[in-house]
Amino acid sequence: MALKTTTAKGTSCHTCLGRTRNEWCVLEGDDLDLLNQVKICNTYQPGQTIFYQGNPCLGVYCVEEGTVAVRKTDASGRSVIVRMAHTGDTLGYRAFFAGEPYRASADALQVSRVCFVDRAAVRRLLDHNPLVGMYFLKHMARDLEEAEEAKLHAAALPVRARLAHLLLMLRERFGQALGSGGTRIELPLSRQDIAAMIGTRPETVARAVRSFEEEGIANFQGREVIVSNLELLLNELNSPE
Repeated sequence: MALKTTTAKGTSCHTCLGRTRNEWCVLEGDDLDLLNQVKICNTYQPGQTIFYQGNPCLGVYCVEEGTVAVRKTDASGRSVIVRMAHTGDTLGYRAFFAGEPYRASADALQVSRVCFVDRAAVRRLLDHNPLVGMYFLKHMARDLEEAEEAKLHAAALPVRARLAHLLLMLRERFGQALGSGGTRIELPLSRQDIAAMIGTRPETVARAVRSFEEEGIANFQGREVIVSNLELLLNELNSPE
Protein backbone atom coordinates (compact mmCIF):
# COMPACT_ATOMS: atom_id res chain seq x y z
CA MET A 1 0.00 0.00 0.00
CA ALA A 2 1.37 3.43 -0.96
CA LEU A 3 2.29 5.80 1.83
CA LYS A 4 0.16 8.90 2.03
CA THR A 5 1.47 12.40 2.59
CA THR A 6 -0.71 14.40 4.95
CA THR A 7 -1.15 18.16 4.81
CA ALA A 8 -1.56 20.05 8.07
CA LYS A 9 -1.36 23.62 9.36
CA GLY A 10 1.88 22.92 11.17
CA THR A 11 3.37 25.12 13.86
CA SER A 12 2.91 28.85 13.51
CA CYS A 13 6.03 30.56 12.16
CA HIS A 14 5.72 32.95 15.10
CA THR A 15 6.41 30.13 17.59
CA CYS A 16 8.38 27.64 15.45
CA LEU A 17 11.68 26.79 17.15
CA GLY A 18 13.14 25.63 13.84
CA ARG A 19 12.76 29.13 12.39
CA THR A 20 15.13 30.50 15.02
CA ARG A 21 17.87 28.34 13.49
CA ASN A 22 17.49 29.26 9.83
CA GLU A 23 17.34 32.18 7.41
CA TRP A 24 13.80 33.19 8.38
CA CYS A 25 14.90 34.16 11.90
CA VAL A 26 15.27 37.81 10.82
CA LEU A 27 11.63 38.14 9.76
CA GLU A 28 9.15 40.03 11.89
CA GLY A 29 5.89 41.93 11.54
CA ASP A 30 4.18 41.75 8.14
CA ASP A 31 6.97 39.67 6.61
CA LEU A 32 6.64 37.00 9.28
CA ASP A 33 2.86 37.06 8.86
CA LEU A 34 3.33 36.52 5.11
CA LEU A 35 5.62 33.53 5.66
CA ASN A 36 3.12 32.03 8.07
CA GLN A 37 0.27 32.51 5.58
CA VAL A 38 1.95 31.12 2.47
CA LYS A 39 3.77 28.10 3.89
CA ILE A 40 2.32 24.66 3.15
CA CYS A 41 3.13 21.99 5.72
CA ASN A 42 3.14 18.27 4.97
CA THR A 43 3.89 15.27 7.13
CA TYR A 44 6.01 12.61 5.42
CA GLN A 45 6.37 9.00 6.49
CA PRO A 46 9.80 7.28 6.34
CA GLY A 47 10.74 6.64 2.72
CA GLN A 48 8.43 9.25 1.23
CA THR A 49 10.02 11.66 -1.24
CA ILE A 50 9.71 15.40 -0.65
CA PHE A 51 11.20 16.50 -3.99
CA TYR A 52 13.06 14.81 -6.83
CA GLN A 53 16.44 15.45 -8.41
CA GLY A 54 15.97 17.02 -11.84
CA ASN A 55 12.51 18.45 -11.16
CA PRO A 56 11.99 22.23 -11.58
CA CYS A 57 12.64 24.19 -8.41
CA LEU A 58 9.27 25.56 -7.34
CA GLY A 59 10.41 26.91 -3.99
CA VAL A 60 12.27 26.00 -0.80
CA TYR A 61 11.53 23.57 2.02
CA CYS A 62 12.03 23.98 5.76
CA VAL A 63 12.28 20.98 8.08
CA GLU A 64 9.99 21.76 10.99
CA GLU A 65 10.54 18.42 12.66
CA GLY A 66 12.25 15.13 11.81
CA THR A 67 15.19 13.98 9.70
CA VAL A 68 15.45 14.12 5.91
CA ALA A 69 17.98 12.43 3.64
CA VAL A 70 19.39 14.40 0.72
CA ARG A 71 20.27 11.95 -2.07
CA LYS A 72 22.10 12.24 -5.37
CA THR A 73 21.69 9.79 -8.23
CA ASP A 74 24.45 9.25 -10.77
CA ALA A 75 24.15 8.43 -14.46
CA SER A 76 24.04 4.68 -13.75
CA GLY A 77 21.08 5.13 -11.39
CA ARG A 78 23.03 4.59 -8.16
CA SER A 79 21.51 6.69 -5.37
CA VAL A 80 23.41 7.62 -2.21
CA ILE A 81 22.81 9.93 0.73
CA VAL A 82 25.15 12.92 0.63
CA ARG A 83 23.89 14.57 3.81
CA MET A 84 21.06 14.65 6.32
CA ALA A 85 18.83 17.58 7.21
CA HIS A 86 17.22 18.11 10.60
CA THR A 87 14.88 20.49 12.38
CA GLY A 88 15.45 24.07 11.20
CA ASP A 89 17.34 23.15 8.02
CA THR A 90 16.35 24.68 4.67
CA LEU A 91 16.36 22.54 1.52
CA GLY A 92 16.34 23.47 -2.16
CA TYR A 93 17.65 27.00 -1.69
CA ARG A 94 20.74 26.52 -3.88
CA ALA A 95 18.60 25.42 -6.82
CA PHE A 96 16.33 28.41 -6.17
CA PHE A 97 19.16 30.95 -6.31
CA ALA A 98 20.86 29.23 -9.26
CA GLY A 99 17.60 29.15 -11.21
CA GLU A 100 18.13 25.45 -11.88
CA PRO A 101 16.27 22.18 -11.19
CA TYR A 102 16.83 20.47 -7.86
CA ARG A 103 20.28 18.87 -7.90
CA ALA A 104 19.32 16.18 -5.41
CA SER A 105 16.28 14.38 -4.08
CA ALA A 106 15.03 14.53 -0.51
CA ASP A 107 13.13 11.84 1.36
CA ALA A 108 12.10 11.36 4.97
CA LEU A 109 14.22 9.07 7.15
CA GLN A 110 11.71 9.29 9.99
CA VAL A 111 8.27 10.83 10.34
CA SER A 112 8.97 14.43 9.36
CA ARG A 113 6.97 17.64 9.10
CA VAL A 114 8.27 19.84 6.29
CA CYS A 115 7.02 23.27 5.22
CA PHE A 116 7.12 24.47 1.60
CA VAL A 117 7.44 28.14 0.59
CA ASP A 118 6.85 28.82 -3.11
CA ARG A 119 9.40 30.83 -5.09
CA ALA A 120 7.14 33.88 -5.57
CA ALA A 121 6.81 34.23 -1.79
CA VAL A 122 10.56 33.73 -1.32
CA ARG A 123 11.29 36.49 -3.85
CA ARG A 124 8.84 38.81 -2.15
CA LEU A 125 10.42 38.21 1.25
CA LEU A 126 13.90 38.76 -0.18
CA ASP A 127 12.75 42.07 -1.70
CA HIS A 128 11.18 43.22 1.56
CA ASN A 129 14.05 42.12 3.78
CA PRO A 130 17.50 41.90 2.10
CA LEU A 131 18.93 40.55 5.38
CA VAL A 132 17.24 37.23 4.57
CA GLY A 133 19.44 37.03 1.46
CA MET A 134 22.51 37.67 3.58
CA TYR A 135 21.56 34.77 5.84
CA PHE A 136 21.15 32.51 2.82
CA LEU A 137 24.62 33.63 1.69
CA LYS A 138 26.01 32.67 5.11
CA HIS A 139 24.29 29.29 4.75
CA MET A 140 25.98 28.74 1.39
CA ALA A 141 29.35 29.65 2.92
CA ARG A 142 28.82 27.14 5.74
CA ASP A 143 27.84 24.45 3.25
CA LEU A 144 31.01 25.10 1.25
CA GLU A 145 33.14 24.96 4.39
CA GLU A 146 31.53 21.66 5.45
CA ALA A 147 32.10 20.20 1.98
CA GLU A 148 35.78 21.19 2.14
CA GLU A 149 36.04 19.73 5.65
CA ALA A 150 34.51 16.46 4.42
CA LYS A 151 37.07 16.29 1.61
CA LEU A 152 39.86 16.88 4.13
CA HIS A 153 38.55 14.09 6.35
CA ALA A 154 38.32 11.73 3.39
CA ALA A 155 41.93 12.49 2.44
CA ALA A 156 43.52 12.69 5.87
CA LEU A 157 41.56 10.48 8.29
CA PRO A 158 41.61 6.68 8.25
CA VAL A 159 38.34 4.93 7.44
CA ARG A 160 37.88 3.73 11.02
CA ALA A 161 38.09 7.30 12.31
CA ARG A 162 35.58 8.47 9.69
CA LEU A 163 33.19 5.67 10.62
CA ALA A 164 33.55 6.45 14.32
CA HIS A 165 32.88 10.14 13.67
CA LEU A 166 29.70 9.31 11.73
CA LEU A 167 28.48 6.95 14.47
CA LEU A 168 29.02 9.64 17.08
CA MET A 169 27.03 12.12 14.98
CA LEU A 170 24.19 9.61 14.54
CA ARG A 171 24.28 8.87 18.25
CA GLU A 172 23.20 12.44 19.01
CA ARG A 173 19.88 11.99 17.17
CA PHE A 174 19.29 8.27 16.94
CA GLY A 175 21.03 6.98 20.06
CA GLN A 176 19.41 5.51 23.14
CA ALA A 177 21.24 5.00 26.45
CA LEU A 178 21.28 1.44 27.76
CA GLY A 179 21.17 0.40 31.39
CA SER A 180 24.59 -1.22 31.02
CA GLY A 181 26.11 2.17 30.24
CA GLY A 182 26.29 1.51 26.53
CA THR A 183 24.36 3.09 23.66
CA ARG A 184 22.02 1.67 21.02
CA ILE A 185 22.01 3.54 17.70
CA GLU A 186 19.19 2.96 15.22
CA LEU A 187 20.91 3.52 11.88
CA PRO A 188 18.79 5.42 9.32
CA LEU A 189 21.40 4.57 6.66
CA SER A 190 22.31 1.55 4.55
CA ARG A 191 25.94 0.38 4.28
CA GLN A 192 26.08 1.98 0.82
CA ASP A 193 24.85 5.30 2.27
CA ILE A 194 27.42 5.09 5.08
CA ALA A 195 30.18 4.47 2.53
CA ALA A 196 29.10 7.50 0.48
CA MET A 197 28.96 9.75 3.53
CA ILE A 198 32.47 8.88 4.69
CA GLY A 199 33.97 8.82 1.19
CA THR A 200 34.84 5.16 0.71
CA ARG A 201 33.50 1.92 -0.78
CA PRO A 202 30.91 -0.40 0.85
CA GLU A 203 33.44 -3.26 1.06
CA THR A 204 35.85 -0.98 2.93
CA VAL A 205 33.05 -0.10 5.37
CA ALA A 206 32.37 -3.83 5.81
CA ARG A 207 36.02 -4.41 6.80
CA ALA A 208 35.92 -1.50 9.27
CA VAL A 209 32.69 -2.88 10.77
CA ARG A 210 34.28 -6.32 11.22
CA SER A 211 37.31 -4.81 12.91
CA PHE A 212 35.08 -2.79 15.28
CA GLU A 213 33.21 -5.96 16.20
CA GLU A 214 36.37 -8.04 16.66
CA GLU A 215 37.86 -5.39 18.97
CA GLY A 216 34.66 -4.94 20.98
CA ILE A 217 34.16 -1.32 19.91
CA ALA A 218 30.68 -1.76 18.42
CA ASN A 219 28.35 -4.57 17.42
CA PHE A 220 26.37 -4.16 14.17
CA GLN A 221 23.09 -6.04 13.74
CA GLY A 222 21.28 -4.90 10.61
CA ARG A 223 20.28 -1.26 11.16
CA GLU A 224 21.14 -1.40 14.87
CA VAL A 225 24.51 -0.66 16.44
CA ILE A 226 25.34 -1.37 20.07
CA VAL A 227 28.26 0.64 21.46
CA SER A 228 29.12 -0.95 24.79
CA ASN A 229 32.11 1.28 25.51
CA LEU A 230 31.85 4.86 24.24
CA GLU A 231 35.44 5.57 25.27
CA LEU A 232 36.76 3.04 22.73
CA LEU A 233 34.74 4.68 19.96
CA LEU A 234 36.00 8.13 20.92
CA ASN A 235 39.58 6.85 20.92
CA GLU A 236 39.22 6.01 17.24
CA LEU A 237 39.13 9.72 16.39
CA ASN A 238 42.74 10.07 17.51
CA SER A 239 44.07 6.71 16.38
CA PRO A 240 46.65 6.46 13.56
CA GLU A 241 45.93 4.39 10.43
